[in-house]
Amino acid sequence: MGVRRGLGMRRTDLSGLQAVAAVAARQSFRAAAADLGQSASAVSHAVSALEARMGVRLFHRTTRSVALSEAGREFLARIAPALQEIEGAMDATRAQSPRLAGTLRINTSEAAAHQLLASCLPEYLQRYPDMQVDVVTEGRMVDIVAEGFDAGIRLASSVPQDMVAARFGPEQGFVVVGSPAYLRDRPAPTTPHDLSSHRCIRNRLASGALWRWEFIRQGETVSLDVDGPLTLDDNGLRLQAALAGIGLVYINAWAARPHLQAGRLVQVLQDWTPGVGRLALYYPGQRLAPAGLRALVALLREVDAREGDNPPG
Repeated sequence: MGVRRGLGMRRTDLSGLQAVAAVAARQSFRAAAADLGQSASAVSHAVSALEARMGVRLFHRTTRSVALSEAGREFLARIAPALQEIEGAMDATRAQSPRLAGTLRINTSEAAAHQLLASCLPEYLQRYPDMQVDVVTEGRMVDIVAEGFDAGIRLASSVPQDMVAARFGPEQGFVVVGSPAYLRDRPAPTTPHDLSSHRCIRNRLASGALWRWEFIRQGETVSLDVDGPLTLDDNGLRLQAALAGIGLVYINAWAARPHLQAGRLVQVLQDWTPGVGRLALYYPGQRLAPAGLRALVALLREVDAREGDNPPG
Protein backbone atom coordinates (compact mmCIF):
# COMPACT_ATOMS: atom_id res chain seq x y z
CA MET A 1 0.00 0.00 0.00
CA GLY A 2 2.84 2.39 0.86
CA VAL A 3 4.47 1.78 -2.53
CA ARG A 4 1.26 2.48 -4.42
CA ARG A 5 0.64 5.73 -2.51
CA GLY A 6 4.20 6.82 -3.21
CA LEU A 7 3.84 6.20 -6.93
CA GLY A 8 0.54 8.11 -6.92
CA MET A 9 2.16 11.14 -5.35
CA ARG A 10 4.90 11.14 -7.98
CA ARG A 11 2.28 11.16 -10.72
CA THR A 12 0.55 14.21 -9.19
CA ASP A 13 2.46 17.27 -10.37
CA LEU A 14 2.49 20.70 -8.74
CA SER A 15 0.75 22.38 -11.68
CA GLY A 16 -2.39 20.30 -11.15
CA LEU A 17 -2.55 21.27 -7.48
CA GLN A 18 -2.02 24.93 -8.36
CA ALA A 19 -4.81 24.71 -10.92
CA VAL A 20 -7.22 23.36 -8.29
CA ALA A 21 -6.32 26.15 -5.87
CA ALA A 22 -6.66 28.85 -8.54
CA VAL A 23 -10.04 27.60 -9.82
CA ALA A 24 -11.34 27.36 -6.26
CA ALA A 25 -10.22 30.91 -5.49
CA ARG A 26 -11.69 32.44 -8.65
CA GLN A 27 -14.65 30.06 -9.18
CA SER A 28 -13.88 30.28 -12.87
CA PHE A 29 -11.56 28.34 -15.16
CA ARG A 30 -11.04 31.40 -17.36
CA ALA A 31 -10.10 33.70 -14.47
CA ALA A 32 -7.88 31.01 -12.94
CA ALA A 33 -6.12 30.60 -16.28
CA ALA A 34 -5.40 34.35 -16.41
CA ASP A 35 -3.94 34.22 -12.89
CA LEU A 36 -1.73 31.25 -13.78
CA GLY A 37 -0.70 32.59 -17.19
CA GLN A 38 -2.14 29.53 -18.95
CA SER A 39 -5.01 28.79 -21.32
CA ALA A 40 -8.42 27.87 -19.89
CA SER A 41 -8.26 24.53 -21.66
CA ALA A 42 -4.88 23.73 -20.07
CA VAL A 43 -6.23 24.50 -16.58
CA SER A 44 -9.37 22.44 -17.23
CA HIS A 45 -7.26 19.52 -18.45
CA ALA A 46 -4.98 19.70 -15.40
CA VAL A 47 -7.96 19.62 -13.02
CA SER A 48 -9.69 16.80 -14.92
CA ALA A 49 -6.48 14.76 -15.01
CA LEU A 50 -6.05 15.14 -11.25
CA GLU A 51 -9.67 14.14 -10.64
CA ALA A 52 -9.17 11.07 -12.84
CA ARG A 53 -6.04 10.02 -10.93
CA MET A 54 -7.76 10.45 -7.57
CA GLY A 55 -11.04 8.93 -8.69
CA VAL A 56 -13.10 11.75 -7.16
CA ARG A 57 -14.81 14.89 -8.48
CA LEU A 58 -13.31 18.03 -6.95
CA PHE A 59 -15.66 20.54 -8.62
CA HIS A 60 -19.30 20.76 -9.56
CA ARG A 61 -19.44 22.34 -13.02
CA THR A 62 -22.35 23.91 -14.89
CA THR A 63 -22.43 26.24 -17.88
CA ARG A 64 -22.78 29.16 -15.44
CA SER A 65 -20.75 28.27 -12.36
CA VAL A 66 -17.90 26.28 -10.86
CA ALA A 67 -17.96 25.27 -7.19
CA LEU A 68 -15.94 22.92 -5.02
CA SER A 69 -17.51 19.61 -4.11
CA GLU A 70 -17.40 18.46 -0.50
CA ALA A 71 -14.42 16.28 -1.35
CA GLY A 72 -12.83 19.24 -3.12
CA ARG A 73 -13.21 21.48 -0.07
CA GLU A 74 -11.58 18.89 2.17
CA PHE A 75 -8.78 18.30 -0.33
CA LEU A 76 -8.05 22.03 -0.77
CA ALA A 77 -7.97 22.56 2.99
CA ARG A 78 -5.28 19.88 3.24
CA ILE A 79 -3.08 21.01 0.34
CA ALA A 80 -3.34 24.82 0.68
CA PRO A 81 -0.75 25.20 3.50
CA ALA A 82 1.71 22.96 1.65
CA LEU A 83 1.25 24.89 -1.60
CA GLN A 84 1.91 28.17 0.17
CA GLU A 85 5.09 26.75 1.71
CA ILE A 86 6.32 25.41 -1.63
CA GLU A 87 5.58 28.64 -3.51
CA GLY A 88 7.13 30.74 -0.74
CA ALA A 89 10.30 28.64 -0.77
CA MET A 90 10.58 28.86 -4.57
CA ASP A 91 10.05 32.63 -4.56
CA ALA A 92 12.51 33.24 -1.75
CA THR A 93 15.18 31.18 -3.48
CA ARG A 94 14.67 32.87 -6.85
CA ALA A 95 14.71 36.32 -5.26
CA GLN A 96 18.19 35.66 -3.84
CA SER A 97 19.67 34.89 -7.23
CA PRO A 98 21.55 37.69 -9.03
CA ARG A 99 20.71 35.93 -12.30
CA LEU A 100 17.04 36.88 -12.32
CA ALA A 101 15.94 37.57 -15.87
CA GLY A 102 12.74 38.65 -17.56
CA THR A 103 10.43 41.63 -17.88
CA LEU A 104 8.44 43.13 -15.02
CA ARG A 105 5.40 45.18 -16.13
CA ILE A 106 4.10 47.73 -13.61
CA ASN A 107 1.10 50.07 -13.89
CA THR A 108 1.16 53.18 -11.72
CA SER A 109 0.55 56.90 -11.53
CA GLU A 110 3.12 59.42 -12.70
CA ALA A 111 3.83 60.65 -9.16
CA ALA A 112 4.31 57.10 -7.84
CA ALA A 113 6.61 56.25 -10.76
CA HIS A 114 8.85 59.20 -9.85
CA GLN A 115 9.07 57.91 -6.28
CA LEU A 116 9.81 54.35 -7.38
CA LEU A 117 12.61 55.63 -9.59
CA ALA A 118 14.03 57.76 -6.79
CA SER A 119 13.75 55.13 -4.06
CA CYS A 120 14.96 51.81 -5.42
CA LEU A 121 14.60 51.19 -9.16
CA PRO A 122 18.23 52.07 -10.06
CA GLU A 123 19.48 49.76 -7.30
CA TYR A 124 17.11 47.00 -8.46
CA LEU A 125 18.38 47.17 -12.05
CA GLN A 126 21.99 47.24 -10.87
CA ARG A 127 21.43 44.26 -8.58
CA TYR A 128 19.60 42.27 -11.27
CA PRO A 129 21.16 43.37 -14.59
CA ASP A 130 19.22 40.80 -16.66
CA MET A 131 15.84 42.15 -15.51
CA GLN A 132 13.87 44.68 -17.55
CA VAL A 133 11.17 46.88 -16.01
CA ASP A 134 8.33 48.27 -18.14
CA VAL A 135 6.49 51.05 -16.27
CA VAL A 136 3.21 52.41 -17.66
CA THR A 137 1.90 55.60 -16.04
CA GLU A 138 -1.71 56.71 -16.20
CA GLY A 139 -4.19 58.49 -13.99
CA ARG A 140 -6.91 55.84 -14.03
CA MET A 141 -6.98 52.65 -12.00
CA VAL A 142 -6.81 49.56 -14.20
CA ASP A 143 -7.40 45.83 -13.76
CA ILE A 144 -3.76 44.77 -13.73
CA VAL A 145 -4.60 41.11 -14.35
CA ALA A 146 -6.88 41.77 -17.33
CA GLU A 147 -4.41 44.22 -18.88
CA GLY A 148 -1.35 42.01 -18.49
CA PHE A 149 0.59 43.75 -15.71
CA ASP A 150 2.57 41.92 -13.05
CA ALA A 151 1.91 44.60 -10.43
CA GLY A 152 0.51 48.05 -9.78
CA ILE A 153 1.46 50.92 -7.49
CA ARG A 154 -1.20 53.20 -5.99
CA LEU A 155 -2.17 54.64 -2.63
CA ALA A 156 -2.61 51.74 -0.22
CA SER A 157 -6.22 52.82 0.41
CA SER A 158 -6.98 52.37 -3.31
CA VAL A 159 -5.65 48.82 -3.67
CA PRO A 160 -8.36 46.22 -4.45
CA GLN A 161 -9.09 43.96 -1.49
CA ASP A 162 -8.22 40.75 -3.34
CA MET A 163 -4.63 41.88 -3.95
CA VAL A 164 -1.47 41.39 -1.92
CA ALA A 165 -0.09 44.83 -0.99
CA ALA A 166 3.38 45.89 0.17
CA ARG A 167 3.43 49.45 1.52
CA PHE A 168 6.53 51.55 1.01
CA GLY A 169 7.83 55.11 1.07
CA PRO A 170 6.80 58.16 3.08
CA GLU A 171 3.32 59.40 3.92
CA GLN A 172 1.65 60.76 0.80
CA GLY A 173 -0.45 63.87 0.50
CA PHE A 174 -1.15 67.03 -1.42
CA VAL A 175 -0.09 70.60 -0.78
CA VAL A 176 -1.09 74.03 -2.07
CA VAL A 177 2.01 76.00 -2.98
CA GLY A 178 3.02 79.18 -4.75
CA SER A 179 6.22 81.08 -5.41
CA PRO A 180 7.42 83.79 -3.00
CA ALA A 181 7.08 86.29 -5.87
CA TYR A 182 3.41 85.39 -6.39
CA LEU A 183 2.59 85.65 -2.66
CA ARG A 184 4.61 88.83 -2.07
CA ASP A 185 1.76 91.20 -2.96
CA ARG A 186 -1.19 88.96 -1.98
CA PRO A 187 -2.44 87.76 1.40
CA ALA A 188 -1.99 84.02 1.78
CA PRO A 189 -5.29 82.11 1.89
CA THR A 190 -6.31 80.90 5.36
CA THR A 191 -9.34 78.85 4.28
CA PRO A 192 -10.08 77.05 0.99
CA HIS A 193 -12.76 79.59 0.15
CA ASP A 194 -10.09 82.33 0.09
CA LEU A 195 -8.83 80.72 -3.14
CA SER A 196 -11.60 82.56 -5.00
CA SER A 197 -9.42 85.68 -4.87
CA HIS A 198 -6.31 83.87 -6.12
CA ARG A 199 -5.00 82.76 -9.51
CA CYS A 200 -4.94 78.96 -9.51
CA ILE A 201 -3.23 76.60 -11.93
CA ARG A 202 -5.82 73.96 -12.78
CA ASN A 203 -5.33 70.31 -13.71
CA ARG A 204 -7.21 68.54 -16.49
CA LEU A 205 -7.61 64.79 -15.93
CA ALA A 206 -7.23 62.13 -18.62
CA SER A 207 -11.03 61.91 -18.78
CA GLY A 208 -11.20 65.60 -19.76
CA ALA A 209 -12.71 66.66 -16.43
CA LEU A 210 -11.09 69.32 -14.27
CA TRP A 211 -9.58 68.12 -11.00
CA ARG A 212 -11.40 69.56 -8.01
CA TRP A 213 -9.20 70.70 -5.14
CA GLU A 214 -10.14 68.75 -1.99
CA PHE A 215 -9.49 69.79 1.60
CA ILE A 216 -10.24 68.39 5.05
CA ARG A 217 -9.81 69.74 8.58
CA GLN A 218 -11.24 68.30 11.80
CA GLY A 219 -13.91 66.38 9.91
CA GLU A 220 -14.91 69.28 7.67
CA THR A 221 -14.43 68.62 3.96
CA VAL A 222 -14.37 71.15 1.14
CA SER A 223 -14.20 70.40 -2.60
CA LEU A 224 -13.64 73.31 -4.99
CA ASP A 225 -13.54 73.87 -8.73
CA VAL A 226 -11.00 76.69 -8.62
CA ASP A 227 -10.56 79.44 -11.20
CA GLY A 228 -7.36 80.51 -12.86
CA PRO A 229 -5.58 81.61 -16.04
CA LEU A 230 -3.88 78.30 -16.88
CA THR A 231 -5.03 74.68 -17.20
CA LEU A 232 -2.50 71.88 -17.74
CA ASP A 233 -2.66 68.08 -17.93
CA ASP A 234 0.88 67.36 -16.71
CA ASN A 235 2.05 67.63 -13.10
CA GLY A 236 5.58 68.62 -14.07
CA LEU A 237 4.26 71.53 -16.13
CA ARG A 238 1.94 72.62 -13.32
CA LEU A 239 4.87 72.66 -10.90
CA GLN A 240 6.93 74.65 -13.41
CA ALA A 241 4.08 77.17 -13.77
CA ALA A 242 3.94 77.65 -10.00
CA LEU A 243 7.70 78.19 -9.86
CA ALA A 244 7.30 80.82 -12.58
CA GLY A 245 4.89 82.76 -10.34
CA ILE A 246 1.73 82.22 -12.41
CA GLY A 247 -0.35 81.18 -9.41
CA LEU A 248 -1.08 78.60 -6.73
CA VAL A 249 -1.00 74.89 -7.50
CA TYR A 250 -2.46 71.87 -5.70
CA ILE A 251 0.10 69.11 -6.18
CA ASN A 252 1.67 65.96 -4.77
CA ALA A 253 3.65 66.83 -1.64
CA TRP A 254 6.58 64.61 -2.64
CA ALA A 255 7.08 66.52 -5.90
CA ALA A 256 6.94 69.90 -4.15
CA ARG A 257 9.21 68.94 -1.22
CA PRO A 258 12.62 69.86 -2.70
CA HIS A 259 11.31 73.24 -3.88
CA LEU A 260 9.80 73.95 -0.45
CA GLN A 261 13.07 73.02 1.25
CA ALA A 262 15.01 75.33 -1.10
CA GLY A 263 12.58 78.22 -0.58
CA ARG A 264 11.50 78.30 -4.23
CA LEU A 265 7.91 77.57 -3.18
CA VAL A 266 5.84 78.44 -0.11
CA GLN A 267 3.09 76.21 1.30
CA VAL A 268 -0.30 77.63 2.26
CA LEU A 269 -3.39 76.03 3.84
CA GLN A 270 -1.19 73.52 5.69
CA ASP A 271 -3.89 72.57 8.21
CA TRP A 272 -6.33 71.79 5.38
CA THR A 273 -4.11 69.24 3.57
CA PRO A 274 -3.41 66.20 5.82
CA GLY A 275 -1.64 63.05 4.68
CA VAL A 276 -3.53 60.37 2.76
CA GLY A 277 -1.46 57.25 3.54
CA ARG A 278 1.48 55.44 1.97
CA LEU A 279 1.97 53.96 -1.47
CA ALA A 280 1.67 50.21 -1.99
CA LEU A 281 2.96 47.86 -4.66
CA TYR A 282 0.21 45.29 -5.21
CA TYR A 283 -0.21 42.07 -7.17
CA PRO A 284 -2.63 39.11 -7.39
CA GLY A 285 -2.46 36.72 -4.47
CA GLN A 286 -4.09 33.83 -6.31
CA ARG A 287 -1.13 33.08 -8.54
CA LEU A 288 2.59 32.51 -8.14
CA ALA A 289 4.29 35.91 -8.20
CA PRO A 290 7.24 36.15 -10.62
CA ALA A 291 10.63 35.91 -8.92
CA GLY A 292 11.56 39.36 -10.25
CA LEU A 293 8.50 40.85 -8.55
CA ARG A 294 9.28 39.13 -5.27
CA ALA A 295 12.79 40.56 -5.47
CA LEU A 296 11.41 44.08 -6.00
CA VAL A 297 9.09 43.73 -2.98
CA ALA A 298 12.02 42.56 -0.88
CA LEU A 299 14.12 45.53 -1.99
CA LEU A 300 11.33 48.02 -1.25
CA ARG A 301 11.13 46.68 2.29
CA GLU A 302 14.92 46.75 2.57
CA VAL A 303 14.99 50.42 1.53
CA ASP A 304 12.23 51.25 4.03
CA ALA A 305 14.18 49.55 6.82
CA ARG A 306 17.38 51.29 5.72
CA GLU A 307 15.77 54.73 5.85
CA GLY A 308 14.26 53.86 9.21
CA ASP A 309 11.42 56.38 9.26
CA ASN A 310 8.57 54.31 7.83
CA PRO A 311 6.50 51.67 9.62
CA PRO A 312 6.62 48.18 8.11
CA GLY A 313 3.96 47.53 5.50
